[in-house]
Amino acid sequence: MVDKGVTGGAGTTEPDSGHPQWIGAYKLLDVLGEGGMGIVYLAEQTEPVRRRVALKIIKLGLDTRQVVARFESERQALAVMDHPNIAKVFDGGATESGRPYFVMELVRGTPITEYADTHTLTTDERLRLFMDVCAAVQHAHQKGVIHRDLKPSNVLVEVRESTPVVKVIDFGIAKAMGHELTDRTLVTRLGQLMGTPEYMSPEQAEMSGLDVDTRTDIYSLGVMLYELMVGTLPYDLGGAPDLAVQVSLREREVPKPSTRLTSLGQTQTRIAVLRQTTPEFLRRELKGDLDWIILMAMEKDRTRRYETANGLAMDIRRHLNDEPVIARPPSARYRLHKFVRRNRTGVLAAGIASVAIVAGAAAATVGMVNARTERARAEREAATALSVSDFLVGLFRVSDPGEAQGNTITAREILDRGADRIGRELAGQPLVQARLLRTVGDVYRELGLYADAEPLLTRAVTLAEQVPGGEAEMVEALHRLGVLQQRRGLFAAAESTLIRAILTHRALNGDVLEEASLVHSLASAHQRQGRYTVADSLLAQVLEIRERLLPPDDARLATTLSDIGLVHWQKRELASAEPYLERALAIRERVLGENHPDLAAGFLNLGALLYTQEKYAQARAAYERALRIYETSLDADHPRVAMALNNLAEVDWVQRDFANAERKYLRALAIKERTLAPGDPSLATTIKGLADVYRDDARYAEAEPLYRRARSILEGALGSANRNTIDLLEDYARMLRV
Repeated sequence: MVDKGVTGGAGTTEPDSGHPQWIGAYKLLDVLGEGGMGIVYLAEQTEPVRRRVALKIIKLGLDTRQVVARFESERQALAVMDHPNIAKVFDGGATESGRPYFVMELVRGTPITEYADTHTLTTDERLRLFMDVCAAVQHAHQKGVIHRDLKPSNVLVEVRESTPVVKVIDFGIAKAMGHELTDRTLVTRLGQLMGTPEYMSPEQAEMSGLDVDTRTDIYSLGVMLYELMVGTLPYDLGGAPDLAVQVSLREREVPKPSTRLTSLGQTQTRIAVLRQTTPEFLRRELKGDLDWIILMAMEKDRTRRYETANGLAMDIRRHLNDEPVIARPPSARYRLHKFVRRNRTGVLAAGIASVAIVAGAAAATVGMVNARTERARAEREAATALSVSDFLVGLFRVSDPGEAQGNTITAREILDRGADRIGRELAGQPLVQARLLRTVGDVYRELGLYADAEPLLTRAVTLAEQVPGGEAEMVEALHRLGVLQQRRGLFAAAESTLIRAILTHRALNGDVLEEASLVHSLASAHQRQGRYTVADSLLAQVLEIRERLLPPDDARLATTLSDIGLVHWQKRELASAEPYLERALAIRERVLGENHPDLAAGFLNLGALLYTQEKYAQARAAYERALRIYETSLDADHPRVAMALNNLAEVDWVQRDFANAERKYLRALAIKERTLAPGDPSLATTIKGLADVYRDDARYAEAEPLYRRARSILEGALGSANRNTIDLLEDYARMLRV
């Protein structure tokens, strides 16, 4: 993708009036559409491949700073996404006069509501098509992008090989959650509505532009689903002024879809025909689950909406499968109704009994089934725990003098023997295997033996997934695996693993504190990739839960406070970082032992803040305390030892003690190269630090290849626009100017 200038071909012909003929290598053939700020052309790419594309360019006369920023945001937002239901971006740049453009996949489709009516899709067919829209929005949110203008005209459906394919387009006013999308500042001016009022969430209509998150897209999805089901919008805003729009969205109650259909008079007959049914049957389809699902997506209070687009899709799937949905109170009567729907044949066969007897027997049966299920689960858990306990007792018996026979048995040898025995001795007990593999893998991880840990944790996930009732164990294994992946620098894999763990945990209605731990780990994955805004938002949620539910001196609370302080430091918000770091360290000093690794982490984070404040002597003392703890409690080759060495080397460097800085950097680099993935940004941090030492010591020939290696790692992991990559390039350029 080209960020500046034009690409090859016949050059750029841009007359002062009319339409251009060429933009870079793209020949403009026709106008496909025209919006408020841009024109979309049908274009033909001539090199390096020949294909038809859509090219969007800002209109003449509209290239103000704000509009250009919005346009660039659209191009960058699309560029970070790769999903079959989101239109792909192929290229982008600027014309000779500075008008930005981008080139995207040509989507020859129609708005989703129009497609559904033209093809007279049934209610269920519309729901299945809509689930693809949810999948696209979920992907965008995972990439840190909010659409903010979801509506039918931005959700197109095209037919490919007789199959309808959804394509979400036009991220023109998308809001970046995790990183800046453009060098220019994208600001929503106070008093300016951004989006389409009919599909806009109440908080978006407030027009502050400061408090919009992914749940605003959930609301818009709810409005689209309402229109797909009912054939009309919840209420008509009819070109009302902005203030009236705000009042309506904030205060007017959303009518139930089934009620809204009834109010349409004769029009409901046409709407029902387009869904291959009658008005009466359509009302029955809407009443109940679909009313509840749509109203939950459109809750005025966003804390009561679905938290994710995937959550909305999962509830739609439950409805289609005649399973209980989460959008309505799970009363006994409702669950019984779902049971009857799923088991219609058996229930009808038993219909000769009286209604009262059937209802009483069904209630009793449900109670007995629940009791038996809970008892079976408890018995299974007890048996698993006993098997795990027996295995561990046998495992550690190798350190008994009678077993060892004079040989020294190390913790590593115990782990290696245990990992081998799990597969051989417990082949018929998959859940026990999964728990033990997870336990041993977790110990390997904490010892810094990442390569040994990963296959054990992966196997634990697979085993737990295959066992009925093994979901809780699968969540635990996924959590450990996700943390390991992010420590190794495998961030895409870590995000996917942790999100899967969170969704599975929520499906189980799991403990809130356990979910907070999962979200905390996901925040760490974002933080390590430089997505500080989204990490800060996730950690704030975790802090609220932990402060509410944990004692004030709980070590988990200290971990959250420390990480929030670290994120604020990384965002250059030093004043707000300090109280978090100091409070976290105070808790850890009170509740942890003097050689606990988490106490060392607190000193590392505080030392980083002191270093930034140019308090080098205090920073050195904090780093040295951390290194002593790590070297006492961890293996000499543990990655955390490398972190402390790296930070101490930086203090040596800034004080021009190049010999000591080089020695520490080389030792840190050797540890990281043995334990981390080749593309881990942490590796680049040490390489770049060593390059800075060589540059300032006038050893330019040794510095240059290190800068190039660090640049390659950072651009691959974080992108060329990331702040860390830019800082490295600036330091590299400083050497080249010498």
